[in-house]
Amino acid sequence: MIKQGGGSIIFTSTFVGYSFAFPGTAAYAASKAGLIGLTQALAAEYGPQGVRVNAILPGAVDTQMYRGMNDTAESQTFVTGLHALKRVAKPEEIARSALYLASDDSSFVTGTASLVDGGASITRT
Repeated sequence: MIKQGGGSIIFTSTFVGYSFAFPGTAAYAASKAGLIGLTQALAAEYGPQGVRVNAILPGAVDTQMYRGMNDTAESQTFVTGLHALKRVAKPEEIARSALYLASDDSSFVTGTASLVDGGASITRT
């Protein structure tokens, strides 16, 4: 990226460990929070060379992992209820956020931890 004059690195972290916590997720939360620190350090280090570094922090996304962890109607209802939008994301919704960060439309965005969490970080109901 430096040789070509810059670029965009996008990490996928999570809102877990950033604005929300679940019992039994300490290792997961710590590793994902570490990505946010790495994002900020790399953004500061490589910004002068034109490399932007950002992280996306999704809420629940309807993936195989999500369905495996939430294999009952009760569990899915609980997780859905954590989000202000009262639903989980489709993978393509998260992909659109990544496309924005990869594009020139975000040319002045670096070092961010971008919540793409359907309002899970603000909901307490």
